[in-house]
Amino acid sequence: MSRATWILPSLALVALFVGCSAEPPEEATTRESSEEVKKPKCGTKNLTDAEMDAVEKDVKDKNNGKGKPSGSSSASSSSSSTGGGGGTVTVNVWFHVINQGSGIANGDVPTSQINGQIAVLNASYTAFSFNLAGITRTTNAAWFNMGINSSAEQAAKSTLRVGGAADLNIYTANLGGGLLGWATFPQDYAGNPSDDGVVILYTSLPGGSEVPYDEGDTATHEVGHWVGLYHTFQGGCAKGDLVDDTPAEKSAAFGCPVGRNTCQGLGVDPIHNFMDYTDDACMFEFTAGQVARSQTFFSTYRQ
Repeated sequence: MSRATWILPSLALVALFVGCSAEPPEEATTRESSEEVKKPKCGTKNLTDAEMDAVEKDVKDKNNGKGKPSGSSSASSSSSSTGGGGGTVTVNVWFHVINQGSGIANGDVPTSQINGQIAVLNASYTAFSFNLAGITRTTNAAWFNMGINSSAEQAAKSTLRVGGAADLNIYTANLGGGLLGWATFPQDYAGNPSDDGVVILYTSLPGGSEVPYDEGDTATHEVGHWVGLYHTFQGGCAKGDLVDDTPAEKSAAFGCPVGRNTCQGLGVDPIHNFMDYTDDACMFEFTAGQVARSQTFFSTYRQ
């Protein structure tokens, strides 16, 4: 199963359950310092070309060969995320707060931060409206310190998850291995429904302490995977992320390296895109093609 993860990058990233695909940015084309490269970022297993092609074929087959899963820059939805939340598809969100005791220091995040996270999602997406359907609070130290694909994660999800394929379950916890979060893809749901959802570090919620990842865009990014989007650098310069209007990018961007261009002749890197690895303050957009792709994947696998 493909799993999207936020992971601590280093000069040689060690694969966990999915393997981390992030490469340190090239010094000649970025302004990041060595210290910035060491900060925790998002990472995911890069699907092989065969895996990517199989998913695209499956989407087309399920839609009788109509449409283009990768999306198109001619999509009617706005390419900017600003003013989102007016989407025609309402997604019920179940927020599961896993903690090791009372108080925010123990992961028991206040409802105000949860409401702030829902507001961030609604400001980021034009195709979907996110409705907070419920909040659960669970005190369990083992679950609170869960690692990816661990027995603790499996136990928490099998116990707490609510609803079907169209319901977004978000779990907040402390997370092991330096992770900011991870998610499942829509095409994964049928094979393992209880695993479906998004897991994020509790300090990454808006107003949290995980500077510079404290504006809620960890969840925005992971929900992007949940609706079918890849990282902007998924297929490198040759294949890209299979979205027509996302400029190809050789490797993940860190910090906010304005003007970075790792694929010469294909446009500057999409460092402001929610599906890159840049700081929360640097991220503010999805492209129209990404909006179209998310709509196609949601209708194919989640409705």
